[in-house]
Amino acid sequence: MTFQDYTYTRPDFDTLKPKFEAMLNDFTQAKDAATQIEAFKAINATRTHIQSMQTLSSIRHSIDTTDAFYEGENNYWDEQGPLYEELNVRLYHAVLNSPFINELKAVFPKPFFQLAENALKGFKPEIIPLLQEENKLSSQYAKLIASAQIPFDGKTLTLAQLGPHFISEDRSVREAAQKAKSDWMSANESAIDDIYDQLVHLRDKIAKTLGFKNFVELGYVRMNRLDYNADMVANFRKQVRDGIVPVAQKLIKRQAKRLGLDHLYYYDLPYEFKSGNPKPVGTPDDIIAAGREMYHELSPETGEFIDFMTDRNLLDLVAKKGKQSGGYCTYISDYASPFIFSNFNGTQGDVEVLTHEAGHAFQVFQSRWIDIPEVQWPTLESCEIHSMSMEFLTWPWMDRFFKEQTPKFKFSHLASSMTFIPYGVLIDHFQHEVYANPEMTPTQRKAKFRELEQVYLPHKDYKDNDFLNRGGFWFQQGHVFHAPFYYIDYTLAQLCALQFFKRTQDNDPNVWSDYLALCKLGGTKSFLGLVEAANLKSPFSDGTVASITSTIESVLDAIPDSELN
Repeated sequence: MTFQDYTYTRPDFDTLKPKFEAMLNDFTQAKDAATQIEAFKAINATRTHIQSMQTLSSIRHSIDTTDAFYEGENNYWDEQGPLYEELNVRLYHAVLNSPFINELKAVFPKPFFQLAENALKGFKPEIIPLLQEENKLSSQYAKLIASAQIPFDGKTLTLAQLGPHFISEDRSVREAAQKAKSDWMSANESAIDDIYDQLVHLRDKIAKTLGFKNFVELGYVRMNRLDYNADMVANFRKQVRDGIVPVAQKLIKRQAKRLGLDHLYYYDLPYEFKSGNPKPVGTPDDIIAAGREMYHELSPETGEFIDFMTDRNLLDLVAKKGKQSGGYCTYISDYASPFIFSNFNGTQGDVEVLTHEAGHAFQVFQSRWIDIPEVQWPTLESCEIHSMSMEFLTWPWMDRFFKEQTPKFKFSHLASSMTFIPYGVLIDHFQHEVYANPEMTPTQRKAKFRELEQVYLPHKDYKDNDFLNRGGFWFQQGHVFHAPFYYIDYTLAQLCALQFFKRTQDNDPNVWSDYLALCKLGGTKSFLGLVEAANLKSPFSDGTVASITSTIESVLDAIPDSELN
């Protein structure tokens, strides 16, 4: 059975609600723990089906945002999603008030109960209309970005299709391509500002309705920060400013020298090598075939996984008109199927997304044994450990994709981890400022972003680009609109992934077994619990950042620029 055969049927909420309530009554009226556990499992089967239908609808809508049927279904889920969420909240309330709570805690993973508590903190029936409006605004932004039709070089391109021109060997083409992108953003500035302004005020209202001081507090509850807080994140950002920003600046200077340029402008930054950035060799089909070989050689577990994915057409990888931007992995529980979505455009990112999203997919494939929807995946910062680590664990096979360009790819991949982390904490810091000060105007928000950009990315020179000089770069970062406070997760996970990389460099024989064990745990432990289980150091611990940067610097310094041009 392939993805095309997976059946989507819109659930009927009016029919489903009384059925759910009857099962919930069975749960609450149970006379002993064993009966209650069985009732809980029956409820989970229904919840899994609802989630599967929502996921199928979302995937098919993202593949073709112009499809009228799935446009309608997307609107349905924007409207009805919060109503289903209310049913979940009622379940959480019943679980947490169960007279058999100790027996339940002995059977089900601790994070489930922590997640249930957060769900109760983050939801009341009176905010349902506000959540529906938040969903609509988020979808409005996604549709606007997907609708971009940008005239360039005699063609009309989407934002994803414009990407290869950002790394053209011709500097004037790079500048023109980046200008075309920012011109489109600028032309839609008032619309994007308005969407975000509404989201900020709406989220602030939701937070205050729920009794929080502001959305920062609610944002941490929504993101399920189970064992760390905003103060720990602020300290982590400080460690990045002190320890990683200087390393990134050295890499930028090295890049300028390598390119023979006195100064790098914003449109030069994606262009890393005079001979051009590394590009995968072959067609998308060739890349997928090489990926299949790679995963068969990496381990029996990854071999089984990639066969499952390719045989069932669970990958939609190539950019096309009407397709949503970006890349993601999700999971269709009814069919025990991960799904990978991306926008191949002929750049090295095609391979990176295949390894990154495959890391997510492999984790949930290993976690199929978990029948509680909330803990099939871990919390999001932990999810990113699987994906980013997979990028490094597949290094020995990169020659299959890049041939003679492999040294360039490896240098680029490792160096970009250092230059990315400051950007990741910038996005996080920006969102803390925005939601702590919701009355900022759109102009003030952009000015604040530019101010922080100069702290974390002091090399960013936008030349005469007015839109970017005013702080508009973040318009393209979908996480800011769809998933507030998500972005720090990538940086925390990057520190963990780089520890796996360090262990591969040290020829640690337990790297794969620790990674596999981490994947199998799914979300049955919290972030710091998973870090410990994988024999990694907490990114919040003093010295972790420094130990990583010294290793990465030594590896990069050992690669002469003469091998990169």
